[in-house]
Amino acid sequence: MWVIAEYSPTTLFSLRPANATTSGGKTLITPTPFALKMALIDAAIRVHGKAAGERWFPKIRDLRISIALSEHITVINTFVKILRPHKNGPKDVSGTGLSGPMGSTIAYRELVQFGGTLQIAFQDISIKGDILPLANLLLQVNYLGKRGGFMQLMNLQQSEQLSSNFITLNDGSNGAFPLNGVLQMLDDCGPKMTFEHADIYSSKSISINKSNGRIFHATVLPYQVMSSSRGYTLYHRVA
Repeated sequence: MWVIAEYSPTTLFSLRPANATTSGGKTLITPTPFALKMALIDAAIRVHGKAAGERWFPKIRDLRISIALSEHITVINTFVKILRPHKNGPKDVSGTGLSGPMGSTIAYRELVQFGGTLQIAFQDISIKGDILPLANLLLQVNYLGKRGGFMQLMNLQQSEQLSSNFITLNDGSNGAFPLNGVLQMLDDCGPKMTFEHADIYSSKSISINKSNGRIFHATVLPYQVMSSSRGYTLYHRVA
């Protein structure tokens, strides 16, 4: 059984690829399985407490996730002013006589505008443990990707089958994929990842491409570039 949540973006979306540096401004055009699962863990802890989040973590970690994006997606290229720590200690960059640890600089950023709603489907494939209250948790998710990428939940439903618009994000790359699609490297929770690995206050570090850390799925989304310029790229769904 799939639980399908339909979200309407109320702001622009941005999510930096997991293998990018902190100063990198590129964005993925879809939420990743890892980001969606961490949003569910966050909701579980906020509403039901840390003990419940830790108890439900294995089931959330193993969720199958499929997504149906809007027919058109626009990636906006822009430059923004950001604050960055001075490399050699505090400086008086304003000439006021006051030294500060941060200085302003210009950074490249990409922002995604979806041309409609997003449908995200979750399937609990675990047969152990408590029943995961997916619908209850999805009601508490109000942003995806970078903080400020707000989403409004429009509809929740259950279905045995998904329509052809959906593509599963964490099934690997063994199935068929469109040759003219857009390749995205999406991160997910490894099968041996524990709550301590996901907990930012834990001493356990999270590894890349290991079973107890974040693993990557090469996913081809059924989109192709319709038009582009210096300031934007417009994608259109082809399947």
